Amino acid sequence: MYLIQSAQNESLKRLGKLLKQAKVRRQLGLAAMEGVHVLQAYLQTGAFPEQVFVSEKRSSDAEVASLLRLLPAGVVHVVTGDALSKITSLTEADDIISVVKRPVNDVLPISGNGMLLEDVQDPGNIGTIIRSAAAVGLDWLVLSQGCADAWSPKVLRAAMGGHFTLPIYTDVDAIDWTQNFTGRLWMTALKQESDSVYDLDLCEDGVWVMGNEGAGISTGLLQYCAKSVHIPMHAQTESLNVAMAATICIFEQQRQRLRSKP
Repeated sequence: MYLIQSAQNESLKRLGKLLKQAKVRRQLGLAAMEGVHVLQAYLQTGAFPEQVFVSEKRSSDAEVASLLRLLPAGVVHVVTGDALSKITSLTEADDIISVVKRPVNDVLPISGNGMLLEDVQDPGNIGTIIRSAAAVGLDWLVLSQGCADAWSPKVLRAAMGGHFTLPIYTDVDAIDWTQNFTGRLWMTALKQESDSVYDLDLCEDGVWVMGNEGAGISTGLLQYCAKSVHIPMHAQTESLNVAMAATICIFEQQRQRLRSKP
């Protein structure tokens, strides 16, 4: 283990930038994950983090100590004092941050079963969608250029390891990519002429399109819609959170696929 006693330590300063700046995360091809449970989920994929930073007080905790023993030599950095708590959004009780390599996904998919997020802004929504998409076994997830950073600490916490079992493509021109996609597109909408998600045959591959929390799917993207889909709700309910809607749709698809198997 390395011992860090100064907030001016270069590794710690770089960690602070990774936590706060999407530009730095992209440039370095790294991400910073906050919390014990996210690290546990990451280790279950068989990979190891580049670095792990833990407060001196937290390092003696039984749960954390057993986790740190699983890591290769030279990975763990124990930080004294309050230097770590000053750069993380976590409470002191959870002061453990892991630096990991971001998977490289260069070639955009043009077929398969996945989801496109257009301008989804809330990190919690994106993280929940990633977690749900990984849970049902979607082939991939595409994020438009207007989405929040998929590799921010908040998204990573909400996704609970989904980033490392599901290929994620970011900063994509949604309309350009949609024009090249060969499968069907299901777009969520509140239009009366849309079809109930429970009435559609979802066994074939396609892409679910989820729009911005307030504005929904853009008119430019709607023109490529094969099917406009809605989730039946009580008349007095205006709409669902985008992460909830996405989860319902892909789990209904999974239900149909499981039911169709011999």
